[in-house]
Amino acid sequence: MKQLTLSALVLIMSSATSSIVLAQDVAAGKSSFNKCMACHSIGEGAKNKVGPELNGLDGRKSGTAPGYNYSDANKNSGITWNEAQFKEYIKDPKAKIPGTKMAFAGIKNEKEINDLWAFISQYDKDGKTK
Repeated sequence: MKQLTLSALVLIMSSATSSIVLAQDVAAGKSSFNKCMACHSIGEGAKNKVGPELNGLDGRKSGTAPGYNYSDANKNSGITWNEAQFKEYIKDPKAKIPGTKMAFAGIKNEKEINDLWAFISQYDKDGKTK
């Protein structure tokens, strides 16, 4: 019985530790967003640059940021941005949307991707944090 209890405790602790390690870090995501700032803006007063502003990305249909001239590939991708879509896209944008104008090699590190999503997804369409 002690062995079974100890095994269960070890399993629970391992799961908890894994969750902590994979937790999203908004501050780290803000730092990672520095890679994006040459082309994108986010937050209150964000404007389109070389790329569209990213306010309210979570739930926004691809190719619909007002005033941005998207490629046909983005406009016709059928993507509605959410966590899973973003994480797949940011790893290799040109593979996810062939023909996109986004000239970015991608981010491969899972923790960095999680942190970046935590940062970006906190902004609503008006650039205010949720």
